[in-house]
Amino acid sequence: MIKINGNYIEGGGQIIRTALALSTLTNQSFEIKNIRKGRGKPGLKQQHLTAVKTLKELCNAKVKGDELGSEKLIFKPGKIKFKNLKIDIKTAGSITLLLQSLLPVLIFSDKKLKIEIIGGTDTLGSMPVDYLTNVFLLHLQKYAKIKTKLVKRGYYPKGQGKLEIIIIPKYFIKNHKTFNKLHKFLLNENNKINLLGQGNILAIKGVSHASKNLMKSNVAERQAKTASYLLNKFDCPKDIQIEHVESLSTGSGITLYAMYSKGLEFSNDNPIVIGADALGKRGKSAEKVGKEAALKLVNEIESNAPVDKYLGDQLLPYLALFGGKFKVSKVTNHLKSNRYVIKKFVNSNIKIKKNIIEF
Repeated sequence: MIKINGNYIEGGGQIIRTALALSTLTNQSFEIKNIRKGRGKPGLKQQHLTAVKTLKELCNAKVKGDELGSEKLIFKPGKIKFKNLKIDIKTAGSITLLLQSLLPVLIFSDKKLKIEIIGGTDTLGSMPVDYLTNVFLLHLQKYAKIKTKLVKRGYYPKGQGKLEIIIIPKYFIKNHKTFNKLHKFLLNENNKINLLGQGNILAIKGVSHASKNLMKSNVAERQAKTASYLLNKFDCPKDIQIEHVESLSTGSGITLYAMYSKGLEFSNDNPIVIGADALGKRGKSAEKVGKEAALKLVNEIESNAPVDKYLGDQLLPYLALFGGKFKVSKVTNHLKSNRYVIKKFVNSNIKIKKNIIEF
């Protein structure tokens, strides 16, 4: 039974999400105490509980402590039986954070999968759905073909956004008797992460969105206009799409991303793309939202790192599985927490030297 301290460093939800994913994938049981101890309301929230219940069903796990607010959980996984999933978080809990628990498992399915998730698509403290599709998932395409369709945006507090995902795996856990044999096989494949320099900036793109009741105020347009103005210092094409969407709650946001290449064209085999985002809220002007996202992206671009600080901790489980190295703009507490959990489940000596992460 692997013992995990849920209060490690910042005591956030990243610890439980990664533990659930790697426990299911490696077939190792764990016990975690002090879940989200560092948060204002500690214990399992609906989003974390949904991850527990989904993976419990997927691998027929034996679980204790799977209830709202629980600060302790015991998870004993069984054999994974892959299937299509329809998941309703039932709150504005983040769809993208839920996927951090699911994707490290589902990319090794024995068949094509369709996943439908209802919840929050653009919520505080999580990557927006546009960052998921335009930044993070680009890095997973060499491990599994992943397609997404945003059916509906879900803002806080009502959520009810919907994302559909198709996963076509390239590597199959069923072909290996144990996880250790699968891991050895993956490390010998020529699919390592290799992101040490930015290269040449090709374009800056983005999505500025707002609920339809904000159309008269031109919120999405103003967010985009402010961001574009601040990003004009970079000599490359710029394209920020405007979206007015039907949603149950009022909301807005903007996601920006810069695409790079070591040659003349963007490489899908070794994508270099960094992103930043900002959310709107009552009393916060559209101009301030656009400025916040743009300045974040400016900082990431000027860091000369090919991995932004948000992407670093998200890539870490895949670094542990496939090997490689990357340079991140900032080593965050999220990244350190993720390394702590990963080393509990996977035989991987992930080294951090300044801003270079390597295994």
